[in-house]
Amino acid sequence: MNNNIFQKILKNKAAKQKMLAVLLDPDQCRNEHLTDILNILKTHKPDFIFVGGSHTTFSTEILIEQIKQNTAIDIVLFPGDASQFSAKADALLYLSLISGRNPEYLIGQHVNSSLAIKESGIEVIPTAYILIEGGSTSSVEYMSTTKAIPRSKYNIALSTAMAGELLGMQIVYLEAGSGAELSVPDEMIKIIRNELSIPIIVGGGIKTLDSLQKAYDAGADLVVVGNAFETEPNKIQDFVEFVDKYNIKVD
Repeated sequence: MNNNIFQKILKNKAAKQKMLAVLLDPDQCRNEHLTDILNILKTHKPDFIFVGGSHTTFSTEILIEQIKQNTAIDIVLFPGDASQFSAKADALLYLSLISGRNPEYLIGQHVNSSLAIKESGIEVIPTAYILIEGGSTSSVEYMSTTKAIPRSKYNIALSTAMAGELLGMQIVYLEAGSGAELSVPDEMIKIIRNELSIPIIVGGGIKTLDSLQKAYDAGADLVVVGNAFETEPNKIQDFVEFVDKYNIKVD
């Protein structure tokens, strides 16, 4: 079992180089729409492609195969449950929903998938998954039957993230939810960044370059964007170019 993806994240974090992941939902990225996105990704490459969703009916594995046929970008599984696992991805975010109290998403799905994951040899990245209120009920909240941490409760979010780090999680993922009206508060990201040593991923509600920059400035190491690209695939080019310019300024 290798750790190439995680080492890449650590290396970029140490160099203060921000990262971008494009999230592709198997149910949303199909046919001509998927073709359009893949054509853009051939020339404008984010650091990673995340694949997964809270509830999917279309095959995760088929989508991964289609991506691999058209790009050389690292593919990271971002699964809603054990059924979305595919050994064809380059790495797996092994998500434990530590903001909730539903044992099924804290450990249950992991028990169901652990033997297959171990046997596959895929890179596994233990990830503390934390839902933050995004202005509306997200698919993750509904499917997991858990509540998101209120946007104003910075101390609860910090304590939860710190618990994840102390439990040995390698990454903290702050998630406002797909299609969220509001992204994770910048001040919340900043407070958590100041106290944690492990990488921080932020996703949900990032729809503009301004919100992307604010997340980076607050301390996000990797930002995930999905819903904005589903409706406007051409935005991928703008976001990728922005991250390149942001990182040059850091240098």
